[in-house]
Amino acid sequence: MLKTLIFLSVVLSCWGCSKSVTIGPNNRASQTSSTAAGPQNAAGDLHNKAPDGWKAETPTSNMRVAEFKLPKVEGDSEDAQLVLYYFGPGQGGTAQANIDRWINQMQQPDGHPSKERAKTETLTVNNLSVTTVDVLGTYNGGMAPPGGGMPAATPGDMSNYRLRAAVIETPKGSYFVKLTGPQKTISRWDQAYTDYIKSFEFK
Repeated sequence: MLKTLIFLSVVLSCWGCSKSVTIGPNNRASQTSSTAAGPQNAAGDLHNKAPDGWKAETPTSNMRVAEFKLPKVEGDSEDAQLVLYYFGPGQGGTAQANIDRWINQMQQPDGHPSKERAKTETLTVNNLSVTTVDVLGTYNGGMAPPGGGMPAATPGDMSNYRLRAAVIETPKGSYFVKLTGPQKTISRWDQAYTDYIKSFEFK
């Protein structure tokens, strides 16, 4: 009985706490904790904190550790979407290869290469190397053909979109964060996204 009361006390005291995420063996995230696979000989797990206001969704594939909807602002027709990917130790390609691929998923209305407009940065977050990209344009839904040209069909109107993404290198391999959505909605969540990236920690 005493153990039951103690358990209930702990549960009630944490009610409404912000979402803290641990990424470990089961490769999935919940609103209170999430985990992703990695080499069994790498000590530690990847932790992060999902911002208030983001709506957690059930990942739609085993490669997706977590998915969130970022509610749209007035005037935008779509919510923004953030996905955290993990493909396994040594998988998923280099940071630069992913940055280049993401940039090619955005096309510029004036025909200029998106690489000329993209903002990239490499920084250290809690002793982890993180490479980021931020680019505006027309999003092709991740279906960029070789050469970075426009796809044969774009799913819906994805002009005036913005893509923010990051490669987070850990002892268990790289994790990939990709945020896409209407520019105004992404701007609404800019600080929350930055805080999310800075919350990643391997311990």
